[in-house]
Amino acid sequence: MTKRVLITGANSYIGTSFERYIKENYPDDFKIDTLDMLNPRWKEFDFSKYDSIFHVAGIAHQKETNKNKNQYYKVNRDLTIKIAVKAKESGIKQFIFLSSMSVYGLKVGVITKDTIEHPASAYGDSKYQAEKSLINLQCETFKVAIIRPPMVYGKGCRGNYQRLRDFALKSPVFPNYMNKRSMLFIGNLTEFIKCIIDTESAGLFLPQNKEYVSTYEMVELIAKYNSKSIKKTSLFNNLIKYLPIEILKKLFGNLVYEKIDVIDKYNFSESIMISEK
Repeated sequence: MTKRVLITGANSYIGTSFERYIKENYPDDFKIDTLDMLNPRWKEFDFSKYDSIFHVAGIAHQKETNKNKNQYYKVNRDLTIKIAVKAKESGIKQFIFLSSMSVYGLKVGVITKDTIEHPASAYGDSKYQAEKSLINLQCETFKVAIIRPPMVYGKGCRGNYQRLRDFALKSPVFPNYMNKRSMLFIGNLTEFIKCIIDTESAGLFLPQNKEYVSTYEMVELIAKYNSKSIKKTSLFNNLIKYLPIEILKKLFGNLVYEKIDVIDKYNFSESIMISEK
């Protein structure tokens, strides 16, 4: 039977990638529609014909300030709750919420499903507050799946991958500091969401690639698939290891999920090749 899915949030990278992936790989199994949440008339939209809602609308990838802090809560928390309430009242069976690893507020460490959330930003806190409200709405007829992806990357994505890509294409050298990061290729994430919908699953999910990734390995592969050579150096490794600079921790620190929700449809090397086509 064809699954009917409504993506709430137009023009998001993950939402549009999921819709494209389904149309290319499972065109007969799903009917996908997208609703623009910037249009105030979304409240009049008929939710009742859908089996699942994949909620991706949110604010991310912008610098937080005192002026825009409240906007995170209006969009990432309040709008999410309004949509979920409408979905439940409309008889939707499953609500999938795209949250974030940021709810933990960690720069380094190993995260399990028992790790306590301690968001350190308005972005992470607004996502976490939305999660708590969604859990309170959950019941036997309204399943809630919370997805907390690590860094998502792929062709055309925004954020840290683009920064690393720019560096790989411009810099002649890069530190060969071997760290471990949980990351998630967009193709693996979209397959994971497809499986969540297929199985009508509920709960907390920490999806990631099969392999932990080092920042150096990612930069090296990006350079390789752009026919560019980049020399590795160990000159900066002690500085990276010992200097308490936040950007260095973010780039080179060890931050991983315990390997629980692993997706290996695309291995790491293949994912970078696809991203750089």
